[in-house]
Amino acid sequence: MADTTRNSKNEKQENEKSKSGKTMHQKPWIKTPLIESAALSKAAGCRVLMKLENLQPAGSFKSRNIGNLLVGAIEKHHEAASASASQSNLHFYSSSGGNAGLACVTAATSLGYPSTVIVPHSTKPLMIAKIRTAGATDVIQHGESWAEADRYLREKILGLSESSREEGKGGGGVYVPPFDHPDIWEGGATLVDELVEQMEVEKGLGSPEAIICSVGGGGLFCGIMKGLERERTRAVWFGDGDKNKNEDENKDQSQRKLNPPKQVHVLACETAGAESLHLALKTGELITLPRIDSAATSLGAKRVANQAFEYGQRENVTSVVLSDAEAAMGAWRFADDERMLVEMSCGVCVALCYDARRLKSYLPALTKDSVIVLVVCGGTNVTLEMLAAYRERYGNVEKGVGVEGDRSVPSSLTAP
Repeated sequence: MADTTRNSKNEKQENEKSKSGKTMHQKPWIKTPLIESAALSKAAGCRVLMKLENLQPAGSFKSRNIGNLLVGAIEKHHEAASASASQSNLHFYSSSGGNAGLACVTAATSLGYPSTVIVPHSTKPLMIAKIRTAGATDVIQHGESWAEADRYLREKILGLSESSREEGKGGGGVYVPPFDHPDIWEGGATLVDELVEQMEVEKGLGSPEAIICSVGGGGLFCGIMKGLERERTRAVWFGDGDKNKNEDENKDQSQRKLNPPKQVHVLACETAGAESLHLALKTGELITLPRIDSAATSLGAKRVANQAFEYGQRENVTSVVLSDAEAAMGAWRFADDERMLVEMSCGVCVALCYDARRLKSYLPALTKDSVIVLVVCGGTNVTLEMLAAYRERYGNVEKGVGVEGDRSVPSSLTAP
């Protein structure tokens, strides 16, 4: 079945040629909605726009990050195949038993290629079932931790050395890292590209005051920073217009609201016990956590990407650490207010919006008319039963959070 799918997909791709003669590949991610939340805006004391990455094909932002890496690998493979008489069939391999593994399989299946995921024995049956259902060729369990599963994949299955970490034996096996790769960051940067269009063209707004995102290993964070960096450079081209250019060009430029470009603040959120970025910034060097002591397992990278550490030192970045209790509260309140289920790893960002006083401590210039973007990164390791358990265990944390005396936010009325 996999071979039939791949062959039909390849035939389709052969018919999708650009003018330059290069094959154009379908993007395995979608443009996600940007929607203003009345409840979160009320709680935060400013306008909160939700970038709904939870609606991606794999249920998280990783569809665009991992998906972009796969598309890049396919294009490189086709170029190499064209220049050589020998060919090999691509097969993608991931060692993530979480959202990265699911995104790899979902993207590979949509592009017509096989994929295998190696997961530690600690991976929950729910996630293994989701990965298999998405179309994985195989799911192999090995080791007690992600590090052991990853080492087994790279060394035993793919035969990779430290100097060759992408293509394995025979050139057909492609290693898919969960967050630390330039193509992954480039995929994440497309989120900012969409934001520019949605905020300025569709909503008539300028740049947001801030973007709030979660940080695990740093893939999403690096993508956002890369996208902002690019848009800030482009903004110079969309100033008041060059008087030497024709009237139509100046008219198009005047429709852009990035004149002059301003620094967009980024609040990088982690949970206590998984704050590898925060502690690296605090100590002034990359560090490796001895263990993960947070229930937000999707944020459980013991060491962030070096690029995330470098971006984290920029003046427009603030590292934010909240407790597991607050992250859990963010997840179940979000379900009550917005009717969407997200993991604790996403709930940590939502929780910050429910705490207006803390939010303003990070962004003192916020007013009721200020606009911030909340990246709803999603995640699929969540069920109604889990949210009910969060509410039962962490319900008391909601007290005193949000706009003081404000009971008009629906989820404040459903709190224990």
